[in-house]
Amino acid sequence: MSHNTITALEVVLPGRVEPHELRVEQRELPPPAPGQAVVRVEATGVSFAEQQMRRGKYYDQPPFPFVPGYDLVGTVAAVGDAVDPRLVGRRVAALTKTGGWSTHVLLDAADLVAVPEGLDAAAAETFVVNGITAWQMLHRVAKVTAGQTILVHGANGGVGSTLVQLARIAGVRVIGTASARNAEKVAALGAIPVDYRDDVARRVRDIAPDGVAAVFDHIGGPGIVDSFRLLAPGGTLVAYGTASTKDDDGNSRLPVLKLLARLALWNMVPNKRNAHFYNIWQGSRNRTRFHNRLAEDLRAVFDLAANGELHPQIAARIPLTEAGRALTLAESRTVTGKVVLIPETL
Repeated sequence: MSHNTITALEVVLPGRVEPHELRVEQRELPPPAPGQAVVRVEATGVSFAEQQMRRGKYYDQPPFPFVPGYDLVGTVAAVGDAVDPRLVGRRVAALTKTGGWSTHVLLDAADLVAVPEGLDAAAAETFVVNGITAWQMLHRVAKVTAGQTILVHGANGGVGSTLVQLARIAGVRVIGTASARNAEKVAALGAIPVDYRDDVARRVRDIAPDGVAAVFDHIGGPGIVDSFRLLAPGGTLVAYGTASTKDDDGNSRLPVLKLLARLALWNMVPNKRNAHFYNIWQGSRNRTRFHNRLAEDLRAVFDLAANGELHPQIAARIPLTEAGRALTLAESRTVTGKVVLIPETL
């Protein structure tokens, strides 16, 4: 094990700023404590969470300034006591919520998940938060089965494109909303594209007259009502965001609390439909159980990717020091998949 100090280059979000106002700074990492590991980051991503965080709109973000970065893939560079030294040199993935936009990150070794050999770091990165989210919503929450039809909003996005593929692998028919410019890409993933600017409810009813088995909605806002109404009897609405309110003024928690209240009300009324709010961190207080479930689901996703059944959707690979440009691109709504940041070696 190594106890040498490591200099990390990291991107700092100083406050409610425009993407070009992100700062690049250096920081000395302390040696790993017992149970910890230093990961040299090979790829980290731009998620919708960072788009909300720069606006101060993410539900439980830390106070400014901080280093964003919801997930990462990298190689273990050093470990502390009580960690198997054979971990050094292994490629791993981690869910971080913040801190991933750096060249080196200090993490608890128990939170690392091995990446299969032959899986490119950037490719693997697209499946960490996106893969866990899509897998758990599909199989643990909605519990869809072969032959059913589902609706995926934002089917060209990072979570959406992964969700479409996982559903198709499971034998599920998918209707996917996206802009007209992304219709061909959504169709190539295996979904029936619907322009989100059209009358989505009518188009979905044309395709699935009896309703759909599940709707996956990251948009929130007034449109969540249509999502619920499109469910077939016994269907499940899985809400997992409030994208429609990201530019609204006011308390960042209020849109989520309103959404939770609406879902709770629907579940109180006997209507043979279910409504859930998905939070990837649910159950994290029981750390061992949470980690085991997360690792199990991520391994399942990685196995599909390693076998060539699940294809990474990399919108762009951009140097870490150009995180502002990457964030602007991710917010442009013109890309399919995930924008990946590639740290430079110091």
